[in-house]
Amino acid sequence: MKIAIYSRGGETVRQEDLILLLDELEKHKISCYIQHYFFEQVRHLFPPNQYPTFIDAGDLDDSFECIISMGGDGTLLDTLTFIRNSNIPVLGINFGRLGFLATIGKHELAHTVNALANRTYVIDKRSLIHLDASIPLFGKTPYALNEFAIHKRDTSSMIKIHTYLNGEFLNTYWADGIIVSTPTGSTGYSLSCNGPILFPDSGSFIITPVAPHNLNVRPIVIPDNSIVSFEIEGRTDQFICALDSRREIVNKDIQLAVKKEAFTISLIRLSENSFLQTLRGKLSWGLDKRN
Repeated sequence: MKIAIYSRGGETVRQEDLILLLDELEKHKISCYIQHYFFEQVRHLFPPNQYPTFIDAGDLDDSFECIISMGGDGTLLDTLTFIRNSNIPVLGINFGRLGFLATIGKHELAHTVNALANRTYVIDKRSLIHLDASIPLFGKTPYALNEFAIHKRDTSSMIKIHTYLNGEFLNTYWADGIIVSTPTGSTGYSLSCNGPILFPDSGSFIITPVAPHNLNVRPIVIPDNSIVSFEIEGRTDQFICALDSRREIVNKDIQLAVKKEAFTISLIRLSENSFLQTLRGKLSWGLDKRN
């Protein structure tokens, strides 16, 4: 078996946790490739040439059983840019804070590697959102697992976002921005802006305004076979366009549209970890003693 490992590194992942993971992989005779820039941070821990490295998506093929993301949800979202449409499953080990996507705790490393070696895990297919624009944006990865977002820059005035659904006018949002979220992203940025929680297989998008000027404007759930397009007005000439944690500054005369991506992403979870368990655990449901 061959796997890849990615992490942002820094203070999030402790050296002893990485060494423990690598030791467990070695016990099960699983060979691993470590992402080059992460490996440069930890190279001093290992003898020369002990672990091969990879740089980008071009170095990963279908011979890889999975790619392990060590970090929080943001790290896992970064990991998706390495696999693209290769269908390599992603296993997220949570070294961050909340962890709706990276649901496996770092205390479960040995159990996780054992499940990986014996293939006693579950694969969840997650839909993505794809961005089309009148100019090239986001290189070879114009897709997101959580959300597409439009946002005003810094301290500039609110913007007017004319929004169309399959070519038909939906609404003009006077707001700081707007989010189009996948079901997976319903527990992310959209949730913090009062969007609803959807089950991952719901087959829907959520359009959620960010700090809308009109208080009667609320999030709306639409079918994910819809095409959502936008025209932007504002006092400033530029705004922020974001896919998950990646962002670009664009001019307001750009044309933007989002739709469901043609391929899906595979996320690995342990068989005992369900979406309902994640919701209860991460949102602290049931901890009120009055219940």
